Amino acid sequence: MLDFIYYPVSWILWVWHRVFGAVLGPDNGFAWALSVVFLVFTLRILLYKPFVKQVRTTRQMQELQPQIKALQKKYGKDKQRMAVEMQKLQKEHGFNPIMGCLPVLAQAPVFIGLFHVLRSFNRTGTGFGQLGLTPAENRELSNYAFSVEDVNSFLDARLFGAPISAMITSPQSQLEAYANPALGLGVPSTLTIALVSIPLMIIAAIATHMNSRASVARQSEAAAANPQSAIMNKLALYVFPLGVLAFGAFLPIAILLYWVSNNAWTYGQQHLVFGKIDKEEAAKTQVAVEKRAENGPKPGVKPVAKPKPGARPKLSKMTAVENDADDAVSDGEVDSGSTKSSPRKTSSTNSSGSKPKPRPQTNRSKSKRKRR
Repeated sequence: MLDFIYYPVSWILWVWHRVFGAVLGPDNGFAWALSVVFLVFTLRILLYKPFVKQVRTTRQMQELQPQIKALQKKYGKDKQRMAVEMQKLQKEHGFNPIMGCLPVLAQAPVFIGLFHVLRSFNRTGTGFGQLGLTPAENRELSNYAFSVEDVNSFLDARLFGAPISAMITSPQSQLEAYANPALGLGVPSTLTIALVSIPLMIIAAIATHMNSRASVARQSEAAAANPQSAIMNKLALYVFPLGVLAFGAFLPIAILLYWVSNNAWTYGQQHLVFGKIDKEEAAKTQVAVEKRAENGPKPGVKPVAKPKPGARPKLSKMTAVENDADDAVSDGEVDSGSTKSSPRKTSSTNSSGSKPKPRPQTNRSKSKRKRR
C-alpha cells in the first residue's frame, strides 16, 4: 500500500550500503549502521532549503504576532471573517504556513518507511506486517530493493554483537532468524541487544532535549509568554525526551541510530542557519542605521524643518518687502517710474522742494481732541 515510500527508502539505503560495504565489507555491522546514518543525511540535505524557509517563516510569524492579536481582538467572535483577514495578512507578507511544517511532514514518511523496511528483513514474527515465516524461509526472500544475498548479509551483520534490526523486546522466536551456524553466529541475547540499545536511547533523549532547548531559547518573549507555547515548550523539553527513553525498548537499533543522527544533524543545522540569518538581519540593521545617519543633520548644524504639504513657505523680511512692492506696482499704488523708492515710504518733499502743506483738520478730529 505504501510501496511508493518503501521502495525509495530501500533504494537509498541500498546505495549507501554499496558504498560502505565496498570499504568495510558487505556483512560488516558498521557498514549497515553507516548506511542508515547517511540515509538520514541524504534526506536532510534534500530538506535543507525547506528547513531554512521554516526558520524564516517562524520568525516572520513572531513579527506578525501584534497584528494577529489585533485581528483576534477585532474579529474574535466572527471566525469566518477572522480566517479571511488572516489569509489577507499572510498574503500581504508572503507568509506560507505550509512551509513551516514541510520538513516535519517529509521526515515522517521516511521514518515509517525505514521502520517497515528494517522489520521486513526479519519476517518470522506474527504481528502486524509480519508473515510468520521460518528462519529458513525468511532467508530465501528478497526485501524491496535488496536481493536475497543482501537480506542474508543484513541478518548476519552485527554491531557490537547485536543485529541492528533487533530490539530489546524482540521475542526469542524472532531472534532465532539471526542465527547462522555456517558462519558460527548464534542467537543474540537480549542482554547484548540492551547493551547497545540503552546507550543509544540515552544519547537520543539528550539530543532531543538539547534541540528543544535551543529552539526555546530563540523564541521571543511574547511567544514564550503565550500559555500554549509554554505548554508545548515543556512537552518538547521533558516529555518527548522521556518518551524516547520509555519507548526506545520497542524500537530497533537502526531506528535509534536514525533518531540520534537526525537530532545531531538538526542541532548543527540550527546553529548554522540561525547564525546565518542573524548575520543577515544585523547587516540590514547596520545599513538602515547608516542611511538614517546620512539623512539626519550633521553635528553642530541646526536641522531645517520640512514644510508641510500645501503649506506656504516662509519668506525672509527682505523678500517680503520686495513682494509687497511688486504687489503695489501691480495694483497701481506706485507709479511705474518710482520703482526704486519703497512703496510704504512717502516722499517728505514735493516736486518743488518745499514741504507739503498740512491737511486741514476736520470737525471730527477736533471733537476727538476735546474728548481727550
